Amino acid sequence: MCSQEGDDYRLLKEYANGFMVSQVLFAACELGVFELLAEALEPLDSAAVSSRLGSSPRGTELLLDTCVSLKLLQAAVRGGKAVYANTELASTYLVRGSPRSQRDMLLYSGRTAYVCWRHLAEAVREGRNQYPKAFGIPSEELFSAIYRSEDERLRFMEGLQDVWRLEGASVLAAFDLSPFPLICDLGGGSGALARACVSLYPRCRVIVFDIPGVVRMAKRHFSAWEDERISFHEGDFFKDPLPEADLYILARVLHDWTDAKCCHLLQRLYRACRTGGGVLVIESLLDADGRGPLTTLLYSLNMLVQTEGRERTPAQYRALLAPAGFRDVQCRRTGGTYDAVLARK
Repeated sequence: MCSQEGDDYRLLKEYANGFMVSQVLFAACELGVFELLAEALEPLDSAAVSSRLGSSPRGTELLLDTCVSLKLLQAAVRGGKAVYANTELASTYLVRGSPRSQRDMLLYSGRTAYVCWRHLAEAVREGRNQYPKAFGIPSEELFSAIYRSEDERLRFMEGLQDVWRLEGASVLAAFDLSPFPLICDLGGGSGALARACVSLYPRCRVIVFDIPGVVRMAKRHFSAWEDERISFHEGDFFKDPLPEADLYILARVLHDWTDAKCCHLLQRLYRACRTGGGVLVIESLLDADGRGPLTTLLYSLNMLVQTEGRERTPAQYRALLAPAGFRDVQCRRTGGTYDAVLARK
């Protein structure tokens, strides 16, 4: 086998085995491996981990050793036995309670997104999301499918809180938002992005606008509502009156919807927006040719299997914003997963 053929074959195997790596990560999160090791007073052997998790000895040892190979765990030998502890990566991103934890988003990915991705080929053939095949539920009302139970709604909101805990400050700092004293975060969920906003811009006030079930859950399970600078408003942003504001934030909103629905929503925002105000779109931007970055392309396929929408290029967002009346459209790359587009009225 020549060198190039060997490299190509190794790359092919890496791609083909990618789902196995994801499932190792998801399973370890779901079983509570990283929490257990974080709480332990010392590294644990596989028998102790198996006993405390109530998992099989053989399966536990295999999972732990694979996590070591993936640099999620570290292993040492004590008394002739391998003992395991979290790596810095796991301690930072995989343990519940860490200020940078992504555990809840990973659990959502494993329990929901992964199930839809099993039907990617059907999604490509049909051009629509796969909730009917994945979960046996209709998807004509998109968020009735996404929020298909109270537990699922909470899981989704917890996952987004993880995202904005890590990336909220960078996208909100892409532009100086201090000239906008009253901000409305449409589809703001738990209020995690609103909290990042008032932390970065202490003089601003933020209205979180979302459907009634989400607002009730935000007040029951999350703490953003305790900040007097943050208020919650119930409604459907496609149908109900929108609060007047200086700036509207659409974070991971437009990528859910068709161009036609995005245009309708942006027209409503333009009418509600105060003169001199604007809209801040926070999304993962595709390159100008639409063929990268890879992460954004994968997210766009995720929109295919889970929503009605897609990720877009800066030019495509300009094409949505201009007909609604917005001008001076500026796009800023943050260097992270999500970027920012600011347009003015």
